[in-house]
Amino acid sequence: MQLRTSYRQIMSISLPIMLGSAAQNVIALTDSVFLYHLGENDFAAIGFVGVFYLIIAAIGYGFSRGGQILIARRLGERNSLEVGHIFYSMLYFELILALVMFLFMQYGCYYFFQLIVDSPIIFEKSLQFLEYRSWGVFFAYAGVSMVALYTGAARTNFIMIDTAILAVVNIGLGYALIFGRWGAPAMGIAGAGLANTIAEAVAFLVFVVYVLFDKMAHTWKIFSLPKLDLKQITQLYKLSLPIVAQAFVGMGSWFIFFGIVENLGERQLAITNLVRMVYLVLSIPTWGFSAGINTMVSNFIGNRKRQAVVPIVVKTAWLSWVATMLITLPIVLFPHFFLYPLLGADEVSLIDDAKQVFYLLVLILSAFSIGAVMFNGLIGAGATWFGLKLQFFCAIGYLIYIYFVVNYSNGGVLWAWASEIFYWLAMLGLTIWYLRSKRWHALRW
Repeated sequence: MQLRTSYRQIMSISLPIMLGSAAQNVIALTDSVFLYHLGENDFAAIGFVGVFYLIIAAIGYGFSRGGQILIARRLGERNSLEVGHIFYSMLYFELILALVMFLFMQYGCYYFFQLIVDSPIIFEKSLQFLEYRSWGVFFAYAGVSMVALYTGAARTNFIMIDTAILAVVNIGLGYALIFGRWGAPAMGIAGAGLANTIAEAVAFLVFVVYVLFDKMAHTWKIFSLPKLDLKQITQLYKLSLPIVAQAFVGMGSWFIFFGIVENLGERQLAITNLVRMVYLVLSIPTWGFSAGINTMVSNFIGNRKRQAVVPIVVKTAWLSWVATMLITLPIVLFPHFFLYPLLGADEVSLIDDAKQVFYLLVLILSAFSIGAVMFNGLIGAGATWFGLKLQFFCAIGYLIYIYFVVNYSNGGVLWAWASEIFYWLAMLGLTIWYLRSKRWHALRW
């Protein structure tokens, strides 16, 4: 696999990942739209518990990113025989981790949510959702291992197809199980959790079938089941742990953000969930470019082309910003036009109440679309521990700001969301400083 620094190369790798990485975003959007029509309490609850599950998903995705970076590095070194070995080490670890997360969601969340949720309605509905959603973690974690394999190899086209299958299945089952259509029971928010799990299982099985018929998989020794290699798993763990911690800090701080906003009332939480729903959709291009830059940077370093790293990161960041603004500006300027078909006329006032925050999203997404790509370029270079320290300190400042805005000012939801701008500007500035310092040149793994 020989990569170049052209815009065409960036797009060829990032576009399928962009669409493929939208899996959890698509699920979250589907749940939010259906539950909005079911009731405001259900809509507010999925905003809270949906972010919680995104943290669970982000942990598995973070560990797979370590495998993705290692696979790209070995292919850059023209060592394709190691790919299957890395893949299975990653898969074994992900399945063990999935079991831990499943047990926590089944038996630990009741006590955990009691500590942070004030509303008994939100508490009860969140547990109903997780009762069924928790089973999907096995398929989700195994699935991200397969996505990491093909993303690391820069063969990303099928990821887009598989995500489309997941989306179609989830939409159909979500409609049936939430509202009780087509002979299915009306399960409400619990039906959303069950639909999510079945959709992920179907998408995983389809991906398995694709791998079985992929000739390239034979060259990677995918069909030769290796023994458990604790040394390889340890290497993956050391590389991935900071990435997972970054995801945990990033998504965890967002989860705490929702917990703090809940103190403003269920209406404010519903407004924040609507903004979150739009934010998740508009962030899809950035997540695609971010995953793509991990592969490209690692591959260039494997090919001993460190001089190409900064140019490819800068080009990808600008592409990310342009793509994000192309879909952001129409939705932010004309929210009724785009959201009315999804939400209907029953609670159009929710869109009106969220308008000011929508305008703020232009600034938030500008900082995010550039900052996230630059930061992931740093991660692709192997500077995962520095990235963890950077994100940790930025998240601490982020949470302190939100706490004081919500509890000691009249800024409300608008100024709470402004914290996203400060967070990503701080991340961007520190990332640029580190890349320019060339300290990452000394990293070896």
